[in-house]
Amino acid sequence: MSTAQIIHLSESDPRISPDELIDGLVPPPQFEDVSFDSYRPDPTQPTQSQARDTLQEFVAAPGGSGGLLGRLFGGGRKNRSRGVYLDGGYGVGKTHLLASAWHASEKPATFGTFVEYTNLIGALGFVRARDELSQMRLVCIDEFELDDPGDTVMMSRLMRELTDAGVRIVATSNTLPGALGQGRFAAQDFLREIQALADQFTIISIDGDDYRARGLPQPPEPRTPEQLEAALGGLEGTVARDGFADAVAHLSTVHPSRYGRLLDGVDAVIWDDVTTIENEGVALRFVALVDRMYDRDITVLSSGERLDRVFTDDMVAGGYRKKYLRCLSRLTALAHKADD
Repeated sequence: MSTAQIIHLSESDPRISPDELIDGLVPPPQFEDVSFDSYRPDPTQPTQSQARDTLQEFVAAPGGSGGLLGRLFGGGRKNRSRGVYLDGGYGVGKTHLLASAWHASEKPATFGTFVEYTNLIGALGFVRARDELSQMRLVCIDEFELDDPGDTVMMSRLMRELTDAGVRIVATSNTLPGALGQGRFAAQDFLREIQALADQFTIISIDGDDYRARGLPQPPEPRTPEQLEAALGGLEGTVARDGFADAVAHLSTVHPSRYGRLLDGVDAVIWDDVTTIENEGVALRFVALVDRMYDRDITVLSSGERLDRVFTDDMVAGGYRKKYLRCLSRLTALAHKADD
């Protein structure tokens, strides 16, 4: 008999205060103990060790100029950039490096995803969010992306005002700054704002393959209801079990800034009867949930469709392709945890 405590995410309505949003901008549990020393670059991809060394120097040397940065990007001239932008495919260790930068930095410092920062602005208002972040020595932004023109203008202004205040910024993304927004909205109409964002950063490209996919080419086959019950018997801690349709529908009633709180204390998630999501807005909320699950290293078990069929082919081929591929990579890793 299972000793796990069963809860239902579809019945949870977590609350979080504005002050808690600020206090919560720290590396998630999966990255709470990482460091530059624990990063394991692929020896066949020299850009990975170069990115680690460059970022480590940037954090250690206020202003981020001279030394290796100067040799790489300015021929020894003073580097005017107040930020470093790590560009690379998903699964090359960018978040590990970003969290390492946070741990190595003088405090106060913040760490969060792009979505968490836009949620912060939504909760606090631009002025208070800017004032709070202006007190930081370092602001770390994971999964930097622009999904609409409003975000483009808002984040361009925020980055500019933070760097003017002397705040250093490290960001990660799957997209070069000059290409942000392409495929989602008329990026050419906002070229000035996008260029202003690009000008804030020294760009470091990281090559390599998705480490999560090594030996794990696709999610495990879905379980039958009977197999789920048997697997549940071996789980401990807190297990969130929901019908997939109920869990996904519930996300529209919870602000994405509270998805992390929704998952606090959860050790495993079970979804019954997974189906393909047909609506893009619903799909993007699901991506945000999976990101928070991955942060917390939550095991996933499911029945119904295999997890790599959770998005339509059109979605995966569309403007949000990189978001969906990252999500599928993370889902695969979490689903295989149940086999360990």
